[in-house]
Amino acid sequence: MTDRVAELAAEYTRIRPRLVGVAYSLVGTLAEAQDVVSDCWLRLTVADGHDPVRDVEAWAVVAVARRAVDVLRSARVQREEYVGPWLPEPLVGLAADPAEQVTLDDTVSFALMVVLETLTPAERTTWVLHEVFGMPFPEIAAVVGRSPAAVRQLAVRARAHVAAGAPRVEVESAEHRRAVDAFVRAVGQGDLRGLLAVLDPDVLLTTDGGGMLGVARRPVLGADRVGRFLVGVRRKMAAGERIAALAVNGGPGFAVLTGNATRFVCAFTVHGGLIKRVDFVVAPAKLPRELEV
Repeated sequence: MTDRVAELAAEYTRIRPRLVGVAYSLVGTLAEAQDVVSDCWLRLTVADGHDPVRDVEAWAVVAVARRAVDVLRSARVQREEYVGPWLPEPLVGLAADPAEQVTLDDTVSFALMVVLETLTPAERTTWVLHEVFGMPFPEIAAVVGRSPAAVRQLAVRARAHVAAGAPRVEVESAEHRRAVDAFVRAVGQGDLRGLLAVLDPDVLLTTDGGGMLGVARRPVLGADRVGRFLVGVRRKMAAGERIAALAVNGGPGFAVLTGNATRFVCAFTVHGGLIKRVDFVVAPAKLPRELEV
């Protein structure tokens, strides 16, 4: 390895968590995000061989964003054919290698990732790069292939969609903590009355099973239906399974484990002291095989 390649590698390793965060925010799965970042490392070495890259981070963020947009556009066709609801891959636990740990703004909750799925690739890219990673509009224009003026319009539309679809992020409070603790406790005990006390009347529950048999393929709406669904899930748990509270994309959630093997992960969104949204990810391809909780 030449000194220049070693220098590039050291810088790329330093910024890798941020790059994976950019890619994950755009494509919604960690494996695809990591593939994008690895692909752009090869592109960086080639580009630097032709013309030395002076600002590796700036170059890499743009390159990763462009490649992620390509992946996102091709993935939309596959997601339209997906059996049942498609949810992003939940980020749970800590990576064994700090270089693989995704760096995301605290505001990029799981619920927000779900809302970003409703945007066009150009709108999503504009919102993520500007609102989360602070990229100026002229640079975003080069990523999405639009003029800066057009990108500003994309930003306006994206903000409106996000504001309408994503609950406002709440600062952690005693009320918030009580709702989280009560929800996890009620689910663990199969306590319908306890669940109804912390569920918003219009709560929405979605399950991503990737076509697995026996997994709900339609969203469940309303506190009573969602509560009964959750109680049913608890009753179907085997004797050796347990519920473990954990952070999902930096927000509240839990996993159902057999030993340390992951059965499924649940993320929920709290607003006004009540649970507004519940998302179950059951599809094995989107789950860590084991969790140390």
